[in-house]
Amino acid sequence: MIEFSGVGQLRSPVVVAAFEGWNDAADASSAAVEHLENVFGARVIGAIDPDDYYDFQVNRPTVSGTDGASRKIAWPTTRLSVARPAKSDSDLVLVRGLEPNMRWRGFTDELIEAVHALGSDMVITLGALLADSPHTRPVPISGTAGDPATAARLGLEASRYEGPTGIVGVFSDACSRAELASVSFWAAVPHYVANPPCPKATLALLRRVEDLLDMEIPLGELPDKAKAWERQVDELAAGDSEVAEYVRSLESREPETALPEASGDAIAREFERYLRRRGE
Repeated sequence: MIEFSGVGQLRSPVVVAAFEGWNDAADASSAAVEHLENVFGARVIGAIDPDDYYDFQVNRPTVSGTDGASRKIAWPTTRLSVARPAKSDSDLVLVRGLEPNMRWRGFTDELIEAVHALGSDMVITLGALLADSPHTRPVPISGTAGDPATAARLGLEASRYEGPTGIVGVFSDACSRAELASVSFWAAVPHYVANPPCPKATLALLRRVEDLLDMEIPLGELPDKAKAWERQVDELAAGDSEVAEYVRSLESREPETALPEASGDAIAREFERYLRRRGE
């Protein structure tokens, strides 16, 4: 059971969760939650006791501090923090940690209990996967809902995925069984540039969260980092004819004008976001 401290009175809290590991190609999804922690000044309110869920020979604790009296050991775990966006009626409960090594059902039971205790009825999970997607195009984001009612209300599809899953899928399923509205966004990271970070994918995930919650998320230097990342991959492709040819083959599979990002609805959403950031 997670012990909380300093929670305070939350306003219609929404949970946003991401986990490092199998669900987190190029660290894109965990970086999105970390960005939310930083820009909204989130404060930690609790953590899962790691002894029951993590193999410390796989995810080793770290020690820091040069003074013997101040040296500390940081244990791998999953932490919960709360943030209060200034221009929103909802607070955020941010969940970020490692995919557990064992006892996944007990792990998700603890998270579900925490969601109920904090008074939230909406959970957004973020993930990232490696895909045959060119770095030159907008990062594809798939969005699904955990149940038909939530899908209809938010204009999403109910999940139809079949196959191996990670803790994000298990947690989303636990939310549905607990009758919590759940949404999952996944970014498709180009597999030929899989090393972290991938700020372009992180930015794409944050924009979907921003649209879903109708909430302005300060992006800081992230858009510039995304452009720099794309330029760096352009340079990589320019110096390797095989990579360049592969990128061209990916681009040819779907014309840019046929992409969802080129639709009227997508352009309208981007314009609304632009106006919101200008405060108009």
